Amino acid sequence: MPWQNLLKRRDRLPANPDLAEGFATLLQQVGTVTPFELAVVGGRLMATPGLAFLVGYQAALRMLWPSAPPSLGALCATEQRSLRVADMQTRLTDLRLSGRKDFVTAGDAADWLLIAARSEGPGDDPRLSLAVVYPGEPGVRVEKLPAIPLMPDISHGRLFLDNALCELLAGDGWDAYVKPFRTLEDVYVLSAMTAWLYGVGQDGDWPQGLSLRLLALLAGCAEVSRQAPNNLAGHVLLGGLFAQFDGLKVEVNQALADGPPEWAAMWQRDQSVMDLAAGARAKRLAKALAGSSLS
Repeated sequence: MPWQNLLKRRDRLPANPDLAEGFATLLQQVGTVTPFELAVVGGRLMATPGLAFLVGYQAALRMLWPSAPPSLGALCATEQRSLRVADMQTRLTDLRLSGRKDFVTAGDAADWLLIAARSEGPGDDPRLSLAVVYPGEPGVRVEKLPAIPLMPDISHGRLFLDNALCELLAGDGWDAYVKPFRTLEDVYVLSAMTAWLYGVGQDGDWPQGLSLRLLALLAGCAEVSRQAPNNLAGHVLLGGLFAQFDGLKVEVNQALADGPPEWAAMWQRDQSVMDLAAGARAKRLAKALAGSSLS
């Protein structure tokens, strides 16, 4: 990554309640960039932690599907708060999708949707495929859900599919997409949120030592972003990055408390998003450590 693009940045994009329009503005601002550059520079430019999270999420989607359109998208996997394949009811039959996804990040604003759907034959073990649909097409309906206290500026939607025509992506839906996305999302959201904090530190004249440690964390994120999401060594390194991030919490909170109250209030409200997948990360790290010399 050209680090000067981050080090020399002093601007910030205003928050746009239209998430799709705001993301399009960001893409115009940053130009043609890698997903990691999108997460870091985009995270730095965002006005809120929630918008930084959304940029990291979009960067992860582009690692998952490199051919993704240059617009806001979403991965639709969870059903009834579960990611287990056997719990999913959304079904793919002859390039037609039927079912429901209950909690889709920015789903009401997305231009394209990646759908995890069961596709095994009668009597076979559960199997997933991944397909693409576009909101507004026949059989595709997204219902906007009420805002939640965590990141209230990022909307969520409920998706209904009724015999909707789709495009099928190559590969197994679980092994090639849903499972690796959990790692990719961790890497790129951590990168975007760290870059957001670094930008707040630039604006607030934080202690140099803290700003340098945030930069070092981003440098570690750059290395982990080059690892395949199924790489056990990469999972160990990612565990180390989250340990670094956790180790900075006291300093970060103190620096925020010493600055403009609006920054501190936003971070206090939204920082727990970094803990939502902590259980899954801990299991993944334990498995990776068991297969390495660090266990």
